[in-house]
Amino acid sequence: MSYTALYRKFRPASFAEVKGQDHIVTTLKNQLKAGRIGHAYLFTGTRGTGKTSVAKIFAKTVNCEHPTEDGPCGECRICKAIAAGASMNVIEIDAASNNGVDNIREIVDEVSYSPAEGKYKVYIIDEVHMLSIGAFNALLKTLEEPPAYVIFILATTEVHKLPITILSRCQRYDFKRISIETIADRMKELVDKESVKVEDRALRYIAKMADGSMRDALSLLDQCIAFHLGNELTYDMALDVLGAVDTGVFSELLRNVLDRNVLGCISLLEDIVMQGRELTQFVTDFTWYLRNLMLVQVSDELEDVIDVSSEHLARLKEEAASLSFDQVSRYIRIFSELAGQIKYASQKRILVEIALIKLCKPEMETSNEAVLDRIRQVEERVEAAEQGAFAKVVVAAPAQAGNAPSVAPRPKLEKAVPEEIQNIVRNWLGIVSETENPEKYYLKNAKLSLGQENQLIVALEDDVKYDQYTRDPGNVERLTQLLEEFCGKSVQVILDKYENKEDFDSRFVDLTKTIQMDIEEEEE
Repeated sequence: MSYTALYRKFRPASFAEVKGQDHIVTTLKNQLKAGRIGHAYLFTGTRGTGKTSVAKIFAKTVNCEHPTEDGPCGECRICKAIAAGASMNVIEIDAASNNGVDNIREIVDEVSYSPAEGKYKVYIIDEVHMLSIGAFNALLKTLEEPPAYVIFILATTEVHKLPITILSRCQRYDFKRISIETIADRMKELVDKESVKVEDRALRYIAKMADGSMRDALSLLDQCIAFHLGNELTYDMALDVLGAVDTGVFSELLRNVLDRNVLGCISLLEDIVMQGRELTQFVTDFTWYLRNLMLVQVSDELEDVIDVSSEHLARLKEEAASLSFDQVSRYIRIFSELAGQIKYASQKRILVEIALIKLCKPEMETSNEAVLDRIRQVEERVEAAEQGAFAKVVVAAPAQAGNAPSVAPRPKLEKAVPEEIQNIVRNWLGIVSETENPEKYYLKNAKLSLGQENQLIVALEDDVKYDQYTRDPGNVERLTQLLEEFCGKSVQVILDKYENKEDFDSRFVDLTKTIQMDIEEEEE
């Protein structure tokens, strides 16, 4: 006996076996129970979500001699005839190959004859959007007022191509993409029935690759099982068969990009190509990997959206901390553009290499994200050059609310601001970026000034922020540690506050403006 593909062997035979479309199944079952059966239905949704399967189950149920709550009994004469494709009551038409006016006129002529057995004649027209304009016009009148014993079920993946005159005559049901969990659970159930051992991780990856389509998932599973027939299907085996890349490779690639290591990126791509991986899939998967990094940056509670293991999620959080949002946005933009180009390119590898070089060298671009990345590179080089031995940073006790400010008179600033203070001021935003919210929120807009004995004054912009920040001693300790790691010399820090710009200018000197002025004078 010839082998039957999994998606055909396990096609749903009752409403209970339909997965991921509960909203549609419930509605149809209620209609059948109440006897409120419509004359025209439109099933729309992406491929492999159950449109044709539900249509066949519905067609069986309305003609079944002993219908159950979950659909047809499957045992009566009519159910068996429909299942074997021998029933004259259920006519399935592929509109892709029968899309002319003559084909539809044949249907219109047949509609006038009542069913030889059973209650209804059901016409299932698949890919109905492929019908010509003339065919649609020929179908209109019959679709609007068919005989009481006729039901039309139209199925399509591109509902926007249907004339509004057809849409207005049908009850529309939108089939959703099936979730990864639902697909993985269904595949687990089927491999148990088939007595095939498959790793849960492999099932989840196949479910993810299916992009919401149960049929695609079963086809991919069939392919993977056939390639490693007789062995347990592991995650690595699934990657080999599908030409995909493990997420660990993406982590290594990202580290090379952050290190501006073009050679490392190209070498890694060489390994991927030599392993026979599909570059189009690689670009898509890496874009999703970057998307997950971006989501981790904006929220800590996105485990369900990201859909990764706890181990992988921890690694994502660690990598996201080393990136700015601007960097990730630029990387996603470059690879999204690449995904649109690579499908039709004859030299896919060269396009991927160009994209990787762009990631490593933002000077090749003029976008805002690229400019910010270039500035970040300069700051990192300056910081690396100025690193010295670690020393203790002394943080002065914060001023209490209501007390006199710690620096009453505006200091008379000397021409030469201490070099350590200059480095801190120039790299303040970079230092602050190492903190977590809400500390980052408080320090980001702080103004920096100089005390009479070369203390670094960190002035917060109002009483509320000052009180909130100083309430937790751990905030001051974290700032101390960051300055220790950055500066390498002892710096006395004084926390203060100001009400507005006029108040700050009257009591302090803005080091940011002063140091910037000195830089401009030196350049001249």
